[in-house]
Amino acid sequence: MTSAQTDPDMIAELLVHLGRLARCETGAARLTPAQWACLRFFARANDSTRTPSGFAAFQATTRGTASQVIKSLEARGLLARRRSDQDRRSVRFDLTDSGAMMLEQDPLGDLVEVIGALDAPEQARFRASLTRISAALALQRDMPAFGSCRDCGHFSDTGVGAHCACMAADLDRGEIDKLCASYDMETGGMAPPEGD
Repeated sequence: MTSAQTDPDMIAELLVHLGRLARCETGAARLTPAQWACLRFFARANDSTRTPSGFAAFQATTRGTASQVIKSLEARGLLARRRSDQDRRSVRFDLTDSGAMMLEQDPLGDLVEVIGALDAPEQARFRASLTRISAALALQRDMPAFGSCRDCGHFSDTGVGAHCACMAADLDRGEIDKLCASYDMETGGMAPPEGD
């Protein structure tokens, strides 16, 4: 392999290009790229992360900008607001049935399909590499990293259930593969996939 094929500048440019290409929509756009990103986030985030602050941190934007996007989706009936069970002052957002139906038309589906065509070991290596890159860049920029519980240093599988040391709480099995803003990027997601 030549050095040009592994040049970090080229890889970075390809990642940026891939991101733009994935957001490019064909036909009549039903939502803006920011609105699609918001719907995806609230569909994938765990309960404690489905907040305006969580979305703002994930998008690396201001809370005001994030709130405007959330409000636009709430007004369209795609997101529903609910008060937190733990802190009645804070709110969480969930996808409505209409939001879930809209997400079925997500333009990112084409990229998901292309990635799905890769064999399982290649997908695992790709995910591990992107997780390490994302966590390292977030650390370098002093921003929160996001990842799933399964890849996190706070996570432990007790055999009977799952536990998060950061939240000092047992986890619902349905939350384990969702995005979390309490992700431990220093130890989580850093191990190479099995077989490497």
